[in-house]
Amino acid sequence: MEARALPLVEEPARMAPADARELSRQFFERLAQMQEGTPEYQYARNTLIEMNMSLVQFAARRFRQFADEMEDVTQVGMIGLIKAIDRFELSRETEFTTFAVPYIVGEMKRFFRDTTWAVHVPRRLQERRSELIRAREELESRLDRSPTVKELAALMGIGEDEVVEAQIAANGYNSSSLDAALTSEAQDGEAALADFIGAEDPAMELVDDVSTLAPLLAELTDRERLLIRLRFGAELTQSQIGEELGISQMQVSRLLTRTVAKLRAGMLGAMTDNAAKAA
Repeated sequence: MEARALPLVEEPARMAPADARELSRQFFERLAQMQEGTPEYQYARNTLIEMNMSLVQFAARRFRQFADEMEDVTQVGMIGLIKAIDRFELSRETEFTTFAVPYIVGEMKRFFRDTTWAVHVPRRLQERRSELIRAREELESRLDRSPTVKELAALMGIGEDEVVEAQIAANGYNSSSLDAALTSEAQDGEAALADFIGAEDPAMELVDDVSTLAPLLAELTDRERLLIRLRFGAELTQSQIGEELGISQMQVSRLLTRTVAKLRAGMLGAMTDNAAKAA
């Protein structure tokens, strides 16, 4: 017996949801009998996608607060719909709509989880943020004011410290560009956020070095300290130092090399100790 041809559906995307559900079953029955890759298979699959696009629009409503992201949300929802069509089997005895919506919503949630957080936040805290938003909205409508941490904790059934942790984590959802313009009545013109961020001061490293070097210098002999002062303080040459101390330039060179090596070893030792303490 020859298989019955599929009906030609005009504008399947405009089909009413009830009609789409009924016709989708026929298309799934025929799709299971077709060879993948044939023109008939592609027609059946593409028509199923278009007939059920209303499921994507339905699922997207729960994310309507992200109006600027709706185009991307719809696109990833279509990916979920296609996955559902490719994996659906009539033998499951489940309505396709019931089977497809979790796939569609799952792709939408994955989109927000992977692309909208400005910094990496653990999955647990991402989910907690969503719970916090719902709890805050419920309490604000009920109390007609902003809820306290204690009230949020009671409604969510968690500790107050967990509520605070979720609030802090929520700050990682959005970020501002360092080039963003900031305006203020107290300022003339515009300033960028980057203008208010401090830069690393190279002189601070010098302060650390001097504080580390001071006790090492105290351990030197009087002659070694004099050599260091004449060479690096007065900036005399080795020949001039030799004349000052009544020794040869070669002796000055050996003494300086030994003294500087002693100070360098002390500095490196101090840096290693500090790093170990920080760890």
